[in-house]
Amino acid sequence: MTRRLGVAAAQMGPIARTDSRQSCVVRMSEMMREAHAKGAKVVVFPELALTSFFPRWHIEDEEELDTFYETEMPNAAVCPLFDLAAALGVGFYLGYAELVHEAGGGKRRFNTSILVNGEGAIVGKYRKVHLPGHAEHESWRPFQHLEKAYFEPGDLGFPVFEAFDGKMGMCICNDRRWPETYRVMGLQGVELVMLGYNTPAHNPPVPEHDHLMWFHNHLSMQAGAYQNGNWVVGVAKAGREEGCDLIGQSAIVAPTGEIVAMAQGVGDEVVVVDCDLERCDEIRRQIFDFALHRQPQHYGLIAAAKA
Repeated sequence: MTRRLGVAAAQMGPIARTDSRQSCVVRMSEMMREAHAKGAKVVVFPELALTSFFPRWHIEDEEELDTFYETEMPNAAVCPLFDLAAALGVGFYLGYAELVHEAGGGKRRFNTSILVNGEGAIVGKYRKVHLPGHAEHESWRPFQHLEKAYFEPGDLGFPVFEAFDGKMGMCICNDRRWPETYRVMGLQGVELVMLGYNTPAHNPPVPEHDHLMWFHNHLSMQAGAYQNGNWVVGVAKAGREEGCDLIGQSAIVAPTGEIVAMAQGVGDEVVVVDCDLERCDEIRRQIFDFALHRQPQHYGLIAAAKA
């Protein structure tokens, strides 16, 4: 028995600070058409796919900062992508910065992704839990990584959604490095985890790790796939963006942990795999049968509060 889903990893090249959302949507629409022509039923775009990676800049003007966020989804700039998805019958994952205006004038900011089905309807939302970087301006850095200043940790957990005849999950960038991300979804029976990332090739606090950035990228996704018996689709915004090099290596990983397809460059590129969701059972029955082999009584320390 097979249950196949055509999945596209739609890697994007750099987005300049001056690039409009409309220009990004045009690029994504072109990739969606290509993915559809290759048999894809769902397209995975990167983290923060509508703007440049703005946490690299120290932005003191709140009005300027607000311009990088979306207050509703879909909005006028992004509607053409939703309309195209409905016309083609292709769903997608989209990462963006979300601004929530609360009653009383308060603001909440999240690094967010949504899952859209083949009818152009939003069927899932995720907000990034594991925020990397720092909260204060650090002038010694060649570029900033102010995610802790510009976002708050996600408040939706790691939900799993019934869509595309399977169980879909989402995470974002740094989440992929944390085993708990995959395990919480794995315990819900997730079959395909979609994630976008914007990962610098240089890490100023530990430059001795720079040569490992590409290795760690795939290591974390392959481990998450194998240890939980699910597909993982990791998609980059890549290339030299505003003077900062971002890694590529967008990849589709099988439940066995094998990379079955990978982007070859650091520009806009579409990679499609016909993923058999039934393959998840190969691992879940034979290797990691959670019901049979887990010993959660010994895992309490993992979720214990900080000392």
